[in-house]
Amino acid sequence: MASVLKSLSLIADPTRVRILLLLKQEELSVAEMQEVLSLPQSNISAQLAKLKSAGLVSDRRSGKNRLYQLDDPNAKDQPTHEHFLALLEAAGMELREVKKDAEALKVVLKKRAQTAQAYFDALAGKFGRHYIPGRSWKGLGETLLKLMPPLVIADLGAGEGTLSQLLAQRAKKVIAVDNSEKMVTYGSDLAKQHGFTNLEYRLGDIEEPPIPPLSVDLVFLSQALHHAQNPERALKAAFTILRPGGRIVVLDLLKHQFEKARDLYADVWLGFSESDLHEMLGKAGFKKVETSVVHRESNSPHFQTLLALAEKENRLTSTGHWSGS
Repeated sequence: MASVLKSLSLIADPTRVRILLLLKQEELSVAEMQEVLSLPQSNISAQLAKLKSAGLVSDRRSGKNRLYQLDDPNAKDQPTHEHFLALLEAAGMELREVKKDAEALKVVLKKRAQTAQAYFDALAGKFGRHYIPGRSWKGLGETLLKLMPPLVIADLGAGEGTLSQLLAQRAKKVIAVDNSEKMVTYGSDLAKQHGFTNLEYRLGDIEEPPIPPLSVDLVFLSQALHHAQNPERALKAAFTILRPGGRIVVLDLLKHQFEKARDLYADVWLGFSESDLHEMLGKAGFKKVETSVVHRESNSPHFQTLLALAEKENRLTSTGHWSGS
């Protein structure tokens, strides 16, 4: 255990406080801490080296990873250690990032537990490399669409509407919204050519979609949220147009560092972390939020696809009217 004065100087740094509070809950690798804290690996490693040198943190090897944890004090140091932990908790109360770290930690720990998902990920890799006659992702996707109940669906940021047309095969109605007049015109013409009478294109912004409140059953935001100036406003708008019990599906890029995407693809945001998207959906009022990374591109810059599902709670007040969250 470090001396009292040295311990106090170490927790004067906010990053070290965040790291110690995380390790107080769970032993973690540098990569996991990087995911939770959204900080460069070099920064985290440097802080860990200081904490380890001071005797506050220890580590152990687990396979290819090295896991870090708070160092256990000996019996003589136990009272000092308890006082230190109390000071650490008090310091954490002053950092607004700590609450967000706790939510991000839940996401990281959930990933650890998903051993079954890792098994199916391995199968998916084989599926992509081996030819199986008559079997394709398009075929599987269209099969699942046929099983979907007839819903009123909003496809926000629809572009020319490839997804909208797939959904229209089964949906009661699809409203495709895009802020590009040319995209809306092109998509409308294509829908007429293919005979989709239940597919309507509307010119508008995903942050203020031209759709009445409480009028749709399902909202899709497919690779659209990272183009929004204000993603939280877009999610709140989606919440507003959904009926009670309605659901939202967000497909977007996992947070990345490919800055050229801003110029190449007009991206406003360089993707989102799972914890960021989880938090934004919660703030918008959604419940039962689930997030997962569902795809990683093999070519550089190796974009990864993030999937989020959430629900608008169906709740009645004593007067029989629906109450939102």
